Amino acid sequence: MRVSAVSGLLAATLVFFGAVQAFATGTVIVQQHNGSVQTYPNATIRVENKALKITSADKKGTLIIDRAACSYVGELLRCLPYSMKLDQGGGLHRLDFQRGTVYLNLTDDSQELPLSSKRLPPQSIMLSLTTKVGTIVNITGGIDK
Repeated sequence: MRVSAVSGLLAATLVFFGAVQAFATGTVIVQQHNGSVQTYPNATIRVENKALKITSADKKGTLIIDRAACSYVGELLRCLPYSMKLDQGGGLHRLDFQRGTVYLNLTDDSQELPLSSKRLPPQSIMLSLTTKVGTIVNITGGIDK
């Protein structure tokens, strides 16, 4: 499982995880702009139809990231999303967000995150997003090969 290197691994605009197929389970932590925090364990994280989809354990909501600029930073795949939707209650809503980063470690070794002493475990994903209204969404999970 690996996205092809493009132009010497320079940042390229890709359809999100174009060649990567992955399935994971993880934890979603949502901090609202008012400071309240909700934790959603056992979320399903999957790459499907060239989109990253994070579904709550109760299946009531799915965050869909369908476009991102991706490149490798060392052994980590780093993607900067630029299109995101929320499928909740039967309706699909485009989300306004300020910034976000997804790190994907497809190797069998832990990898150091750029400009950090933190390491991302083998076969795992880490995502952090901030919406325009100040909601912060953090997701971590392990990837099944």
